[in-house]
Amino acid sequence: MLKATKTKEGDVEIRTFKFDQDTTRRELVNMVILHEYPLSMVEHSGFHRFMGTAQPLFKIPSRNTLKCDILQIYDYERAKLKGLLEKNKGRIALTTDMWTSYNQRKGFMAITTHFVDDSWTLQSRIIRFIYVPCPHTSKMLADVMMECLHDWNIEHKLSTLTMDNCSTNNAMIRILLDMLFDVSLLWNGDMFHMRCSAHILNLIVRDGLDVISDSVERIRSSVSYWTSSPKREEFFLSL
Repeated sequence: MLKATKTKEGDVEIRTFKFDQDTTRRELVNMVILHEYPLSMVEHSGFHRFMGTAQPLFKIPSRNTLKCDILQIYDYERAKLKGLLEKNKGRIALTTDMWTSYNQRKGFMAITTHFVDDSWTLQSRIIRFIYVPCPHTSKMLADVMMECLHDWNIEHKLSTLTMDNCSTNNAMIRILLDMLFDVSLLWNGDMFHMRCSAHILNLIVRDGLDVISDSVERIRSSVSYWTSSPKREEFFLSL
């Protein structure tokens, strides 16, 4: 079988091509992960017709098989990342935040590691994205965080933890410091809690907008008036 490929220079090369079921199946799994396609796509009649035309030799895996392949990739990548974190000789910084799903109204915690590898390249990896049941108390959040640290075996390599500046997070940090009392933290943990500068800036801007809220509201009302009809908008543009 011949295959046409385009080079970096824009030329077209004709090469021999041998179909491989495992390679094609792996690329299908990677495509589903990359583009967040639903697992049910392998059951769609349109996808079956397309693959029958593109490559009739390819045996389309079932939905359950696709799920198992994705979980195998996750386990492989997780083990590889865990090995990288264990091999890293430097400290690991953490960032975390709570996120609420719009449809289900459920809270999720995201935990990300940041570290410099042996080639002096900054690496950032999400190690946990997990549902946290209500109520989201400081003790609950601290327990979820510690479970993650123990799971990845990095509680003894921490440098800082960056979080939003709020009372619940402040209390959570105090609980975490008690849990990590036997771990060698930098400066005895005095610099462990880093308050998110972007969140602080957001609070400053919100307070500033409250001061000028009357002016902002008048501007919005004026814009709403002049854009409420094509006639008004055309008249405004003619001024």
